[in-house]
Amino acid sequence: MAELRAVLLARLLVGQLSLFLAWLWGAQVGWSFEVQQPEKWVWVTVGQTLTLTCMVTESGPLGPVKWLKGWGSSNQTVYDQKGSSYRATRAVNESNTDFTIHIEDIHPEDAGTYYCVKFRKNTLGDEFFGRGQGTEVSVYETSPFPSMEVAAAVLCFILLIFVLAFCLYRRKKRGGEQSQHVAEVTTGSCSPFPVPGCAGSPGTPRLVHLPFPSQSGEVDKDIHYADLQPLPAARWPSGSPGAERSEYASIRGAAK
Repeated sequence: MAELRAVLLARLLVGQLSLFLAWLWGAQVGWSFEVQQPEKWVWVTVGQTLTLTCMVTESGPLGPVKWLKGWGSSNQTVYDQKGSSYRATRAVNESNTDFTIHIEDIHPEDAGTYYCVKFRKNTLGDEFFGRGQGTEVSVYETSPFPSMEVAAAVLCFILLIFVLAFCLYRRKKRGGEQSQHVAEVTTGSCSPFPVPGCAGSPGTPRLVHLPFPSQSGEVDKDIHYADLQPLPAARWPSGSPGAERSEYASIRGAAK
């Protein structure tokens, strides 16, 4: 009986010593140890392989690193270093810092938040030591983003619309410039003489001062007025009494 008590007391002392050493180790490295989950959110389609990234620093206590789905009493162990899951595998085997895993054949029920958790060993089992910020996983039946073919087709369609709009704008602008040029030619000044094909609106009287030289060589100071009507493109004989015609008038200046 005494020997049994001695054995139990020795085990108790060893257990207490292990707890003290574990606490001392955690106090020394707790400030420098870190679990990093760089991805806050990832999406994956049904049937694909999900990659969850986790990196830990080397200054950590002895103990496993596990992947848990959810947090709290209802969490589910997805991967531990014993290889309990046939769907989750390590990306880098035998690494002490990289605990990235791949989960194959994703199902809709795999959606949730995954945590990379570091445990430390003690006499009572594995004790929680630290975890990452968590990675939220969304599972879709089909990809929420368009494929490369669809994106290229949409881009080509937008480019075609832009080219057509630019061509219509240039054509409209060119037509406006031509119309303005024709209007300027149509409303331009005509020669004071009735030249065939001269542009002008019929029936618009024009006042022309024509200084004719006199017989003595001096410039005639008489004023001559002319109401000129432009000739049509083709003259047809017309017997109507009200046909347009040009009229002339002269005013002689007073003789000195």
